[in-house]
Amino acid sequence: MGPRLDNGDELGGDALASTRRVPWRTHDVWAISLSACFADLGYQSVLASFPLFLVITLHQPVWEFGLASALSYGGGALFSYAGGRIGDRVGHRKLALVGNSFIPLLSLCALVFNPVWAIGLLTGGWWARNLRSPSRRMMLVDAVPDENDRSSAFGFLHALDVGGGVFAGVYVMIAITAHVSFKWIFLGTVIPLAVSTVSLSRAHVGARRDADHEVADSDDAGPPPPGTRALLVAAALYGFTFYSVGFPVLTVAQGSGRLLAGIGAFLLLQAVSAATGYILGGRLGKTAADQFARLGLLGYLGAALGAGVMALGYGAHLGLWVLMVGVAVIGFALGVVETLEPTAMSVLRTGAHAGRAMGALSAARSIGTFVGNLAMGLLYGVGVSFAYGYAGILAAIAGIIVLFAVPAVRSWQLER
Repeated sequence: MGPRLDNGDELGGDALASTRRVPWRTHDVWAISLSACFADLGYQSVLASFPLFLVITLHQPVWEFGLASALSYGGGALFSYAGGRIGDRVGHRKLALVGNSFIPLLSLCALVFNPVWAIGLLTGGWWARNLRSPSRRMMLVDAVPDENDRSSAFGFLHALDVGGGVFAGVYVMIAITAHVSFKWIFLGTVIPLAVSTVSLSRAHVGARRDADHEVADSDDAGPPPPGTRALLVAAALYGFTFYSVGFPVLTVAQGSGRLLAGIGAFLLLQAVSAATGYILGGRLGKTAADQFARLGLLGYLGAALGAGVMALGYGAHLGLWVLMVGVAVIGFALGVVETLEPTAMSVLRTGAHAGRAMGALSAARSIGTFVGNLAMGLLYGVGVSFAYGYAGILAAIAGIIVLFAVPAVRSWQLER
């Protein structure tokens, strides 16, 4: 006979074993994470192909791709911030479903051969994605109330999220090899995006928060905990370096003279990032101080190292494999950052303003990425090594800021 629950029900042996293995991997976590997987399979296929469509098919300069990315991320900052606040009012589940439903706008951008309309459709779909991102993170926070399991859950979410990006790379590579037009490649992404919304609707967390509970919650009273502002500043600085994955795709494709090599770089970055989140998610630190330390060292400084390898590899003509090493390091750092940024914020800011904090985090990244993609587009025209050198310097500064905040975060933890 199995042990009994508080309400007197008996917990079966299979259920007990499952709970001991992964108590946080519930139906809701699976639904949210699978939604992320199918969403990435859809829109990452477009993001991987769009620079090739814009620059090679439509014969537009690289700076226009930088402008398209800047508009997507820059405007997305407003949508992320608004999404966090609106989600706190109307319910994060409802807002996440609305935003997710409009992402397929970007699947339509290859139906037009006017670069302005193509960029507009891509941007609209990306803004919808940003609107739902803070709410989807808050749904995961609600699904995993134990702070000690958050890094594992966010790592799992990131693994399936970027795992969808891996399948996107395979899909695009096969389609390009088969000489499928970009129109049909992009339209095909409507299917996984629709499945993503259906999967997200299967999660039951993220309902509108009770107003009396919000007022009674004291976690958000007074100034934000130490490290909150440092995390937001570092996220923005990392955003300044968080160029669209299309830039490594272009770099490898142009450096090797092969389109498939560029898609291979996209696939490698996604695969390494997904594996990092899945394998290391629960090992990256249980406390906020540990998470800050690893975020600075492995995440931001790792991104600086990857950018440096890309700059050296392209500038010194060291060949395709050196560029691929740089791509892999960037993917590893991305996996660490995407796991630990939201995890640390969910520990620092709880209760009534948790959604706003997630929105602010997404907005900080998007604001930085707006500048980052403009800078990358302009510097790329001057010299590829200059572009990646710029990214490496700012990522290193972000890492230093977070590392300096570790002692204050550790002291705050001891006083809780």
